[in-house]
Amino acid sequence: MLARDAAYDGIFIVAVRTTGIFCRPDCPARKPKPENVEFYPSVREALFAGYRACKRCRPMETNGRPPVWIARIIKAAESRAPNRLRDGDLRNLDVDPARARRWFKQHYGMTFHAWQRALRLGTAFARLREGEKVTTVSNQLGYESESGFRDAFEKTFGNAPTAAAKKDCITATMIESPVGRLILGATSDAVCLLEFPDRRALEVQIETLRKRFDAPVIPGHNKWTRAAERQLKEYFARKRTDFELPLDYPGTPFQVQVWNELLKIPYGKTIAYATLAKRIKRDGACRAVGTANGANRIAIIIPCHRVVNAGGKLGGYGGGLWRKQLLLDLEQGADSNQLFG
Repeated sequence: MLARDAAYDGIFIVAVRTTGIFCRPDCPARKPKPENVEFYPSVREALFAGYRACKRCRPMETNGRPPVWIARIIKAAESRAPNRLRDGDLRNLDVDPARARRWFKQHYGMTFHAWQRALRLGTAFARLREGEKVTTVSNQLGYESESGFRDAFEKTFGNAPTAAAKKDCITATMIESPVGRLILGATSDAVCLLEFPDRRALEVQIETLRKRFDAPVIPGHNKWTRAAERQLKEYFARKRTDFELPLDYPGTPFQVQVWNELLKIPYGKTIAYATLAKRIKRDGACRAVGTANGANRIAIIIPCHRVVNAGGKLGGYGGGLWRKQLLLDLEQGADSNQLFG
């Protein structure tokens, strides 16, 4: 903190008792006395402790990139596949293995080595669906024995590798954006998840996806996560007003009716909850509409942020009202330098 080391951005949050604000480690503001400082592992904990975000370093926003050291080891892990990065390899990359373990546990819900294992199994799943033989995939991905590969595969997917061609999975990845980290998920056919992991009960959302699709959720990329990531970048750069992606959003008939209507709200426009209820011929069902709106699992793309209270007040938003305001300001033409710095 005293050195304003930007490499620790995303590793901890600095909260100042005397001002009631929290900052990034590299905040340019005058440094507080050590006895007035508390440290938190993430923005979420600082918010729940009653602190508010610093207006100078904007700790609730990101610069669109993961920390440099994280990007370095992810790139190394993906380029070395099927060989895993071990602790010694991390040290050679100037990364403390314990630090990598903490960061991945905090942001991905698993350790770095568990993430690598899941990434490898996700690759195996894709190759098996393309028709490759179990023995070939097992050898290519560096498993010591075919039986070990079969055990690991069945533990993750709930089926033997030979059944993979008949089953799908949800490929999920964490991406950075001007409104913070997003978890993006897609089956082989469509995008099915775009969420703010720091503001919602992410574990509940993931479990709901598993049940709805009867499919495991694994880290990685597929053609639809890549397409969605590219289109989201264009959206935040104001080069895109409509998304061209297949979407899959199972729910109750009422929820699906609400979500279908959300997709009809034009870019840059807002409607009231009461108006949304009328459009689906459910006058007076504002509360139910609001609940369905909040259950939307594909944020931004299915634009639940465009629904506001009567009189133009923001109302609620699962990603936090600051994000809702930023998204509306972006779409309504506010200066992007003022929005994202």
